[in-house]
Amino acid sequence: MIPSEEALQALRDALVVSPDNLPLRRHLAKSLVQMGRYEEAESNFRQALAQEPDNSECLLGLAEVYLYQNKNSAALVVVEQLLRKNDIPAAVHILHARLLVRAGNERLAAEAYREALEIDGQARDPELSEQLGIEPGQSPFETAFDQDEGRLRTPVDGGPSDPMEYDIERPKTKFADVGGMEAVKDEIRIKIILPLEQPDLFKAYGKSAGGGVLMYGPPGCGKTHLARATAGEVDAAFMSIGISDVLDMWIGQSEKNLHELFEQARRNAPCVLFFDEVDALGASRTDMRQAAGRHLINQFLSELDGVSSTNEGVLILAATNAPWHLDAAFRRPGRFDRILFVPPPDADARDAILQIMLTGKPTDSVDCRQLAKKCEGFSGADLKGMVDTAVEAKLRESIKSGRLLPIGTRDLAAAAKQVKPSTREWFATAKNYALYSNQGGTYDEILKYLKLS
Repeated sequence: MIPSEEALQALRDALVVSPDNLPLRRHLAKSLVQMGRYEEAESNFRQALAQEPDNSECLLGLAEVYLYQNKNSAALVVVEQLLRKNDIPAAVHILHARLLVRAGNERLAAEAYREALEIDGQARDPELSEQLGIEPGQSPFETAFDQDEGRLRTPVDGGPSDPMEYDIERPKTKFADVGGMEAVKDEIRIKIILPLEQPDLFKAYGKSAGGGVLMYGPPGCGKTHLARATAGEVDAAFMSIGISDVLDMWIGQSEKNLHELFEQARRNAPCVLFFDEVDALGASRTDMRQAAGRHLINQFLSELDGVSSTNEGVLILAATNAPWHLDAAFRRPGRFDRILFVPPPDADARDAILQIMLTGKPTDSVDCRQLAKKCEGFSGADLKGMVDTAVEAKLRESIKSGRLLPIGTRDLAAAAKQVKPSTREWFATAKNYALYSNQGGTYDEILKYLKLS
């Protein structure tokens, strides 16, 4: 039953007399949701959570209000907070499934919906059932999740693969080839490069060459490029590790693969061992429902600690776009004890990046400084897309005219208008984690960059 305007006003009046009455404020917020007054409902849920920050009912209510307002990233942050609790109600998994559907991840949405039905069979949502292809009465294990890319298969032939020898690179890229990011470069120098160049000085202070640095930030901002340049700076071997290099369908084989990768890095020291999208290998164990994933994380932590072998001379770099999904144990001192925010390049860095990208191309007095000012929020990848667009347009002109035409400032400015900054979506999500899930100040750099602190 939808409450009347008079009933709502009576609840507001009662809260004036008793502003700390949490059940009363929660009731008002729920009534406002029924009336479709989401902004006022959000305000009341926030006030209730200011009194009791861990109240599951208020957190769920706030997440639902965010969903109704299409604040999907904010809703997901709150839902993930609820998913870390014990005795999670089916409604949380239902809400999680809806958010995942909106994000286009139907495989995980089906898994979340299946969790809800296992907790409460009466929680079935007809709309979700139709979207995910889950029929009434169907076993929760026989869902649309069982697609080729998502289902759990039982191996029928072959066996555990032998560990493969990984290709070793010797990058020629140096820090000078990486535009901007001076603060991040300085951190890598003190943590990784200088201990190799001045080992006696660092040993006097009990510091050895090695250790880990975790870089996080929007995609396309040069984390992988910087890792390769780090190896080039010290003429070290370089191993870039992706999820496919580690994961294996056979139980225990993934851990063996990871161990062999570390062993190969130790044999080739000094070596930069780079893990791209490390959250795929080190996701939070509290969010895992399968023991195999936990075993892999435990193996990863053991390798970082150098339990069975020393990591002297092994320089471990990792990158992630979603540090909030990484298990907290990785951030303990001695593992990834330097966590560096890699923001989009500033104006000076964009200027430097453009100059590097235009080197060797036919240009006509390009004003990189002017262009850099017009590309606020562009990642390195966005700038490359801009240059590529300008080059393609100039190539067409050159083909038509039959002569080589240089790229000018106007060409690049026109290309810039066709490229939208890809970092905005990332910051929309990161802002919510920085504001509402920032225990210990891990994401203070994000707030500082957004000028919210």
